Amino acid sequence: MTTIVTWNIQNGKGCDGVTDLARIARVIRALGEADVICLQEIARNDPVIAGGADQVAELEKLFEGYEAVFGGALHRGGNRQYGNLLLSRLPILQAFNHLLPHPAQGGIKHMQRQAIEAVVQTAAGPLRVMTTHLEYYSAAHRSAQIGRLRELQAEVAANEASPAKPGTSPYDPVPRPASLVLCGDFNLLPDDAQYRELFRSPLSDGWKILFENQPHPGTTGLHDRVQWPMGGHCRDYFALTPDVARRIASLEADLDTDASDHQPLRLVLDAPTP
Repeated sequence: MTTIVTWNIQNGKGCDGVTDLARIARVIRALGEADVICLQEIARNDPVIAGGADQVAELEKLFEGYEAVFGGALHRGGNRQYGNLLLSRLPILQAFNHLLPHPAQGGIKHMQRQAIEAVVQTAAGPLRVMTTHLEYYSAAHRSAQIGRLRELQAEVAANEASPAKPGTSPYDPVPRPASLVLCGDFNLLPDDAQYRELFRSPLSDGWKILFENQPHPGTTGLHDRVQWPMGGHCRDYFALTPDVARRIASLEADLDTDASDHQPLRLVLDAPTP
Protein backbone atom coordinates (compact mmCIF):
# COMPACT_ATOMS: atom_id res chain seq x y z
CA MET A 1 0.00 0.00 0.00
CA THR A 2 1.20 3.53 -0.86
CA THR A 3 -0.30 6.70 0.63
CA ILE A 4 0.03 10.22 -0.81
CA VAL A 5 -1.24 13.49 0.68
CA THR A 6 -1.60 16.75 -1.24
CA TRP A 7 -2.41 20.11 0.34
CA ASN A 8 -2.07 23.78 -0.49
CA ILE A 9 -1.11 24.99 2.99
CA GLN A 10 -1.10 28.75 2.24
CA ASN A 11 2.34 29.11 3.87
CA GLY A 12 0.87 27.52 7.01
CA LYS A 13 -1.61 30.37 7.45
CA GLY A 14 -4.94 29.20 8.84
CA CYS A 15 -8.36 30.77 8.52
CA ASP A 16 -7.69 32.37 11.92
CA GLY A 17 -4.85 34.38 10.38
CA VAL A 18 -2.19 32.49 12.37
CA THR A 19 0.77 30.90 10.57
CA ASP A 20 1.49 27.58 12.27
CA LEU A 21 3.38 24.82 10.47
CA ALA A 22 3.20 22.59 13.55
CA ARG A 23 -0.59 22.69 13.20
CA ILE A 24 -0.23 21.70 9.55
CA ALA A 25 1.89 18.70 10.59
CA ARG A 26 -0.66 17.65 13.22
CA VAL A 27 -3.48 17.70 10.67
CA ILE A 28 -1.47 15.62 8.19
CA ARG A 29 -0.60 13.03 10.84
CA ALA A 30 -4.25 12.83 11.90
CA LEU A 31 -5.16 11.79 8.35
CA GLY A 32 -3.24 8.52 8.80
CA GLU A 33 -0.08 7.11 7.31
CA ALA A 34 1.54 9.20 4.58
CA ASP A 35 4.40 7.89 2.45
CA VAL A 36 4.61 11.01 0.29
CA ILE A 37 3.41 14.50 1.28
CA CYS A 38 2.97 17.12 -1.44
CA LEU A 39 2.60 20.72 -0.26
CA GLN A 40 1.96 23.88 -2.24
CA GLU A 41 2.71 27.51 -1.26
CA ILE A 42 5.97 27.17 0.65
CA ALA A 43 8.19 30.18 1.35
CA ARG A 44 11.89 30.43 2.15
CA ASN A 45 13.52 33.57 3.54
CA ASP A 46 10.74 35.85 2.33
CA PRO A 47 10.51 38.90 4.61
CA VAL A 48 6.80 39.36 3.86
CA ILE A 49 5.70 35.73 4.29
CA ALA A 50 5.96 33.96 7.66
CA GLY A 51 8.44 36.49 8.99
CA GLY A 52 11.16 35.41 6.58
CA ALA A 53 11.32 31.84 7.93
CA ASP A 54 12.80 28.97 5.96
CA GLN A 55 9.63 26.89 5.84
CA VAL A 56 11.38 24.00 4.12
CA ALA A 57 13.78 23.64 7.04
CA GLU A 58 10.90 23.90 9.52
CA LEU A 59 8.89 21.22 7.75
CA GLU A 60 11.93 18.94 7.53
CA LYS A 61 12.17 19.13 11.32
CA LEU A 62 8.46 18.46 11.74
CA PHE A 63 8.63 15.42 9.44
CA GLU A 64 11.75 13.70 10.64
CA GLY A 65 12.57 10.63 8.55
CA TYR A 66 11.27 12.19 5.33
CA GLU A 67 13.50 13.35 2.50
CA ALA A 68 12.58 16.80 1.19
CA VAL A 69 12.58 17.99 -2.42
CA PHE A 70 11.81 21.69 -2.78
CA GLY A 71 10.77 23.10 -6.12
CA GLY A 72 11.31 26.82 -6.30
CA ALA A 73 9.18 28.58 -8.89
CA LEU A 74 10.69 31.88 -7.74
CA HIS A 75 14.34 32.46 -6.80
CA ARG A 76 15.07 36.04 -5.83
CA GLY A 77 17.73 38.07 -4.06
CA GLY A 78 18.68 37.17 -0.52
CA ASN A 79 17.90 33.51 -1.21
CA ARG A 80 14.21 34.39 -1.22
CA GLN A 81 12.31 31.46 -2.72
CA TYR A 82 8.73 30.36 -3.24
CA GLY A 83 7.25 27.14 -4.56
CA ASN A 84 6.22 23.60 -3.70
CA LEU A 85 7.60 20.89 -1.44
CA LEU A 86 7.57 17.10 -1.68
CA LEU A 87 8.41 15.03 1.41
CA SER A 88 8.94 11.27 1.11
CA ARG A 89 9.67 8.57 3.63
CA LEU A 90 10.10 6.21 0.66
CA PRO A 91 13.50 6.18 -1.05
CA ILE A 92 13.73 8.85 -3.76
CA LEU A 93 15.53 7.42 -6.79
CA GLN A 94 15.70 10.72 -8.66
CA ALA A 95 13.90 14.05 -8.75
CA PHE A 96 13.23 16.84 -11.23
CA ASN A 97 12.20 20.50 -11.00
CA HIS A 98 10.12 21.49 -14.02
CA LEU A 99 9.54 25.18 -14.69
CA LEU A 100 6.16 25.49 -16.41
CA PRO A 101 5.26 27.87 -19.26
CA HIS A 102 4.90 31.53 -18.37
CA PRO A 103 3.42 33.19 -21.47
CA ALA A 104 3.44 36.94 -21.92
CA GLN A 105 0.05 38.36 -20.96
CA GLY A 106 -0.36 42.00 -20.08
CA GLY A 107 -2.98 43.56 -17.89
CA ILE A 108 -3.24 40.80 -15.29
CA LYS A 109 -1.15 39.45 -12.43
CA HIS A 110 0.71 36.20 -13.03
CA MET A 111 3.83 34.48 -11.78
CA GLN A 112 6.23 31.70 -12.71
CA ARG A 113 4.96 28.22 -11.81
CA GLN A 114 6.69 24.86 -11.47
CA ALA A 115 6.17 21.14 -10.82
CA ILE A 116 8.23 18.74 -8.71
CA GLU A 117 8.67 15.20 -10.01
CA ALA A 118 10.12 12.48 -7.78
CA VAL A 119 10.56 8.79 -8.56
CA VAL A 120 9.93 6.94 -5.30
CA GLN A 121 10.65 3.30 -4.59
CA THR A 122 7.46 1.63 -3.37
CA ALA A 123 6.93 -2.01 -2.39
CA ALA A 124 5.26 -2.40 -5.79
CA GLY A 125 8.16 -0.82 -7.68
CA PRO A 126 9.16 2.68 -8.78
CA LEU A 127 6.38 5.29 -9.00
CA ARG A 128 6.52 8.86 -10.24
CA VAL A 129 4.85 11.46 -8.04
CA MET A 130 4.44 15.01 -9.33
CA THR A 131 2.97 18.01 -7.56
CA THR A 132 2.22 21.46 -8.88
CA HIS A 133 0.33 24.71 -8.33
CA LEU A 134 -0.99 26.26 -11.53
CA GLU A 135 -1.63 29.93 -12.25
CA TYR A 136 -4.70 31.42 -10.58
CA TYR A 137 -5.36 34.57 -12.61
CA SER A 138 -4.94 33.34 -16.19
CA ALA A 139 -6.79 30.53 -17.98
CA ALA A 140 -4.30 30.87 -20.86
CA HIS A 141 -1.43 30.21 -18.48
CA ARG A 142 -3.20 27.21 -16.98
CA SER A 143 -3.79 25.77 -20.45
CA ALA A 144 -0.13 26.18 -21.37
CA GLN A 145 0.97 24.66 -18.08
CA ILE A 146 -1.37 21.68 -18.47
CA GLY A 147 -0.03 21.21 -21.98
CA ARG A 148 3.52 21.06 -20.64
CA LEU A 149 2.59 18.55 -17.92
CA ARG A 150 1.02 16.33 -20.55
CA GLU A 151 4.09 16.70 -22.80
CA LEU A 152 6.29 15.60 -19.91
CA GLN A 153 4.13 12.52 -19.41
CA ALA A 154 4.32 11.63 -23.11
CA GLU A 155 8.09 12.14 -23.07
CA VAL A 156 8.61 9.87 -20.07
CA ALA A 157 6.35 7.17 -21.54
CA ALA A 158 8.26 7.28 -24.84
CA ASN A 159 11.62 7.01 -23.08
CA GLU A 160 10.38 4.07 -21.03
CA ALA A 161 9.30 2.31 -24.24
CA SER A 162 12.67 3.03 -25.89
CA PRO A 163 15.25 3.08 -23.08
CA ALA A 164 18.58 4.77 -23.65
CA LYS A 165 21.71 2.68 -23.88
CA PRO A 166 23.32 2.36 -20.44
CA GLY A 167 26.51 4.28 -19.84
CA THR A 168 28.71 5.44 -17.04
CA SER A 169 27.65 8.10 -14.51
CA PRO A 170 25.85 10.46 -15.13
CA TYR A 171 24.50 8.27 -17.95
CA ASP A 172 23.74 5.44 -15.54
CA PRO A 173 20.09 4.45 -16.04
CA VAL A 174 17.77 5.24 -13.13
CA PRO A 175 14.11 4.11 -13.11
CA ARG A 176 11.62 6.67 -14.40
CA PRO A 177 8.38 4.82 -15.14
CA ALA A 178 5.36 6.16 -16.99
CA SER A 179 3.29 5.24 -13.91
CA LEU A 180 2.27 8.60 -12.46
CA VAL A 181 0.43 10.28 -9.61
CA LEU A 182 0.06 13.99 -10.42
CA CYS A 183 -1.49 16.10 -7.68
CA GLY A 184 -1.82 19.62 -6.38
CA ASP A 185 -3.75 22.85 -6.65
CA PHE A 186 -4.66 23.18 -10.34
CA ASN A 187 -6.75 26.33 -9.89
CA LEU A 188 -9.50 24.99 -12.12
CA LEU A 189 -13.07 23.87 -11.51
CA PRO A 190 -14.61 20.56 -12.63
CA ASP A 191 -16.68 22.33 -15.30
CA ASP A 192 -13.77 24.38 -16.72
CA ALA A 193 -12.36 23.73 -20.17
CA GLN A 194 -8.93 23.31 -18.55
CA TYR A 195 -10.31 20.43 -16.46
CA ARG A 196 -11.14 18.61 -19.69
CA GLU A 197 -7.69 19.46 -21.08
CA LEU A 198 -6.00 17.91 -18.06
CA PHE A 199 -8.14 14.81 -17.72
CA ARG A 200 -7.73 13.29 -21.16
CA SER A 201 -6.06 9.95 -21.80
CA PRO A 202 -3.79 8.83 -20.31
CA LEU A 203 -4.73 10.83 -17.18
CA SER A 204 -7.89 10.23 -15.15
CA ASP A 205 -9.40 12.07 -12.18
CA GLY A 206 -9.02 9.87 -9.11
CA TRP A 207 -12.22 11.23 -7.57
CA LYS A 208 -14.30 10.37 -10.64
CA ILE A 209 -12.78 6.89 -10.81
CA LEU A 210 -14.01 6.12 -7.32
CA PHE A 211 -17.20 8.15 -7.10
CA GLU A 212 -18.31 8.58 -10.74
CA ASN A 213 -21.13 11.17 -10.75
CA GLN A 214 -20.73 12.28 -7.13
CA PRO A 215 -19.68 15.96 -7.00
CA HIS A 216 -16.11 16.74 -6.05
CA PRO A 217 -15.59 17.77 -2.44
CA GLY A 218 -15.10 21.44 -1.64
CA THR A 219 -11.31 21.58 -1.32
CA THR A 220 -11.16 25.39 -1.28
CA GLY A 221 -13.21 28.08 0.44
CA LEU A 222 -15.05 25.87 2.91
CA HIS A 223 -13.90 27.87 5.92
CA ASP A 224 -12.36 31.01 4.39
CA ARG A 225 -15.21 33.10 2.98
CA VAL A 226 -13.11 36.27 2.86
CA GLN A 227 -10.82 35.10 0.05
CA TRP A 228 -13.47 32.75 -1.32
CA PRO A 229 -16.92 34.39 -1.02
CA MET A 230 -18.35 31.72 -3.38
CA GLY A 231 -17.89 29.14 -0.64
CA GLY A 232 -16.63 25.59 -0.97
CA HIS A 233 -15.50 24.43 -4.42
CA CYS A 234 -12.86 22.09 -5.85
CA ARG A 235 -9.45 23.14 -7.16
CA ASP A 236 -7.32 20.22 -5.91
CA TYR A 237 -7.07 16.86 -7.68
CA PHE A 238 -5.20 13.61 -8.17
CA ALA A 239 -4.50 12.75 -11.83
CA LEU A 240 -3.47 9.14 -12.45
CA THR A 241 -2.24 6.97 -15.29
CA PRO A 242 -4.40 3.88 -15.98
CA ASP A 243 -2.15 1.38 -14.20
CA VAL A 244 -2.17 3.52 -11.05
CA ALA A 245 -5.90 4.28 -11.31
CA ARG A 246 -6.66 0.56 -11.09
CA ARG A 247 -4.97 0.48 -7.69
CA ILE A 248 -7.02 3.16 -5.90
CA ALA A 249 -8.20 1.88 -2.53
CA SER A 250 -9.49 5.19 -1.16
CA LEU A 251 -9.42 8.94 -1.72
CA GLU A 252 -10.71 11.30 0.92
CA ALA A 253 -10.65 14.96 1.86
CA ASP A 254 -10.44 16.37 5.37
CA LEU A 255 -13.31 18.86 5.25
CA ASP A 256 -13.07 19.84 8.91
CA THR A 257 -9.69 21.48 9.25
CA ASP A 258 -9.38 25.25 8.86
CA ALA A 259 -5.57 25.25 9.08
CA SER A 260 -5.44 26.58 5.50
CA ASP A 261 -7.85 28.00 2.95
CA HIS A 262 -7.61 24.61 1.20
CA GLN A 263 -8.41 21.12 2.45
CA PRO A 264 -5.94 18.21 2.39
CA LEU A 265 -6.57 15.15 0.20
CA ARG A 266 -5.22 11.65 0.93
CA LEU A 267 -4.91 8.92 -1.70
CA VAL A 268 -4.34 5.25 -0.83
CA LEU A 269 -3.07 2.82 -3.49
CA ASP A 270 -3.25 -0.94 -3.12
CA ALA A 271 -0.43 -3.16 -4.29
CA PRO A 272 -0.89 -4.14 -7.96
CA THR A 273 -2.67 -7.41 -8.67
CA PRO A 274 -0.21 -10.12 -9.74
